[in-house]
Amino acid sequence: MATTNNYNFLIITHVSHSIIDGKYFAYGPYVREINLWIQHTKKIVIIAPFHRSVNENKIDLDYTHPNIIFYKVPAFQLTSFYEIMRALFCIPYILLVMFVGMLSATHIHLRCPGNMGLLGCIVQILFPFKKKTAKYAGNWDWKSNQPFTYKLQQRILRNTFLTHNIQTLVYGEWPDRNKNILPFFTASYSEKEKGIDSSHTIKKNGRIQLIFVGALAKGKNPLVCLTVASNLMQRNIPVEINFYGEGILRAALTKRITDMKMQDYAFLHGNVNSDTLKKAYQKSHFLLLLSDSEGWPKAVAEAMWWGCVPISTPVSCVPWMLNQEQRGLLVTNSNNPNLDPLISLILHPIDYLAMAGQAKLWAQEYSLERMNHEIQKLL
Repeated sequence: MATTNNYNFLIITHVSHSIIDGKYFAYGPYVREINLWIQHTKKIVIIAPFHRSVNENKIDLDYTHPNIIFYKVPAFQLTSFYEIMRALFCIPYILLVMFVGMLSATHIHLRCPGNMGLLGCIVQILFPFKKKTAKYAGNWDWKSNQPFTYKLQQRILRNTFLTHNIQTLVYGEWPDRNKNILPFFTASYSEKEKGIDSSHTIKKNGRIQLIFVGALAKGKNPLVCLTVASNLMQRNIPVEINFYGEGILRAALTKRITDMKMQDYAFLHGNVNSDTLKKAYQKSHFLLLLSDSEGWPKAVAEAMWWGCVPISTPVSCVPWMLNQEQRGLLVTNSNNPNLDPLISLILHPIDYLAMAGQAKLWAQEYSLERMNHEIQKLL
């Protein structure tokens, strides 16, 4: 795709950044995608929160672009009276920085939902003739229970009177689609990785390998996933569950593992790099993702790529991803999941392999190369 020397790509995001050895780092999955966007541009301007860091976080990645201008703005929350009062002092400055950034931008790119995304949604209204994209990485389902600020971002982005010249990338097909809305996806792996062997044959009397990938936080229900593993063991099914991710529930999860005497069957690995996680998917039979809310659940798509069958709640676009349980299993009650369909798959390895094959076939349609091609169309 042709670019011009003055092409100025502005990114507004709530993702916190750090700088190490002159390079900007941020949350790895986010940066991996952004690097696809910015490889087609000449100049990058980022408006985002910043935190000081001496050591690189294992899950963080650095931007690959050589020409980055970074504007630090304070992070803010609206979760308490104190935070709201603090935000009242921060927001005018952030709005001013965004306005100045948008004035010189050739392309405005918003990352939503989030507090920075909300402010960006408001300021972009003043620039109806600028080219814009917004990546809405949350659940676009209007019927889902979401914060008011998320709903407000959705309303602004889809409103064709307020918001012009934009493509809002959402996960899944929804009935409210209009010219501002474009169904999209996220990719993690390359076409070159399709040929890697990742068969997951279930062996008689062998341990069933379960994996949890995500934040150890309430909305992700890691404690419930541990209970699922325990319940399977109580039904004479040997299992091992590996948790990948960090969060405020780590201590509670560690204690629960000890209380349930599962130290030899449940393991916490923390945040790991993409290569380590890839190997974990390749040796796992099932992914447990019993979240209360998702956007495009990367863990589900990544697990499916390697033939690891997902067990997930029917949130956001997950039912579409799993093709109504042709490529994985749906759990309607995340607090007390019915294990019978899972046990049936374990006891019928041929059916399991068929489902794993369908999952793999679908997921490998969404490669980094395809995503790169679709992004080029938007620039």
